[in-house]
Amino acid sequence: MPKNNRRQHQAKVIRIFRKIHRTTGALLFFFFLFISITGLLLGWKKNSNGLILAKTEKGTSTDLSEWLPLETLKSNAQTIFRDSISSDFSPEIDRIDVRTDKGILKFTFVDNFYGIQLDGATGALLKIERRRSDFIEQVHDGSILDRYIGTSSGQIKLIYTSIMGLALLVFTITGFWLWYGPKRMKRIAKSS
Repeated sequence: MPKNNRRQHQAKVIRIFRKIHRTTGALLFFFFLFISITGLLLGWKKNSNGLILAKTEKGTSTDLSEWLPLETLKSNAQTIFRDSISSDFSPEIDRIDVRTDKGILKFTFVDNFYGIQLDGATGALLKIERRRSDFIEQVHDGSILDRYIGTSSGQIKLIYTSIMGLALLVFTITGFWLWYGPKRMKRIAKSS
């Protein structure tokens, strides 16, 4: 291909990539804004002095043989939830995070963003926490929409993360070409 035609072809490719880059950015601007802000917050959650992620308390014993049975601890957490947080929300447990090195268990609940930390050995309440990091994470990955719409197997999250992952890939490729393409055109021009 003659050098002038190569340069014209290169300029055409750059214009196409610029249009794709600009259109993708305009269409997904708010999604990128949400992802960048929530990603930044999630990155800082452990350094937020308890604002985003509550400090993990310490229990009285790290020896599992001294701990109460899991069913008793679960029942304690649900009772504390109903009595201290809300009797209107479901006390159904979503997950139990066992921290043997700290002597505690963290209970999180299905339909809300609260958590309860209990001493593993005594079952005593150590902390009631707002799980802001869980909310931020669900906004970040799109699963908050599955939660509120009530989809059963995370279809919205899957679609959302696929679109955003592909968009980031498109941004990376087109952005690289918008940077590299003009350099290549200059080399073509110099060699003529």
